[in-house]
Amino acid sequence: MNLHRTQERLLDLLSKNLDSPLSMRDLQEELGLSSPSLVYHHINQLESKGLLKRNPSNPSDYQILSTPEEPITFLNLYGPAKCGPDGTILSGNPITRIPLPSSLISFSVDQAFLVQAEGDSMVPEIRNKDLVIAKKQQSAENGEIVVCSLDGGVRIKKFRRVTNEVCILESINQNHDPIVVKEGMTFNIEGIFKGLIRR
Repeated sequence: MNLHRTQERLLDLLSKNLDSPLSMRDLQEELGLSSPSLVYHHINQLESKGLLKRNPSNPSDYQILSTPEEPITFLNLYGPAKCGPDGTILSGNPITRIPLPSSLISFSVDQAFLVQAEGDSMVPEIRNKDLVIAKKQQSAENGEIVVCSLDGGVRIKKFRRVTNEVCILESINQNHDPIVVKEGMTFNIEGIFKGLIRR
């Protein structure tokens, strides 16, 4: 793919500073451009060429893509994930694949999957039958909403680590008690909540 020399340099700068992203002003100075608006222009060009993906709610959160993404991606939809006391098994076999514009996913589409929420423990954030967009990830920060498996069931809950051996899965709806996950229980984080499609 042919890139403007400035875009090549910008991509290189962004790649080298993934852990501590540079400000628009810093990028402008490094590239020798006359204004931040020119930096925005070249960033938008990299996005349109499918080489860069930014989180719309946090411009400093971006990913460099080794290969351009297709405009439409097909995300795997797995079985229902309970937003309540019981769960269902998150099978390795998707129920179906749902087409979505790749631009709606704020991270690399090959890390994305869908689960259908069931129950009311995560309202008003997540409602019954919503399709939850999750990013494949096996760890979480305190307060993040996770798609997780617990003793064979799949749940969507807010994660909080207490100790190395103990964590708590919390509901947003206060009518549901938190679940204490202790040593000896089979628990895995499958992904991090990144968005939803309301049905």
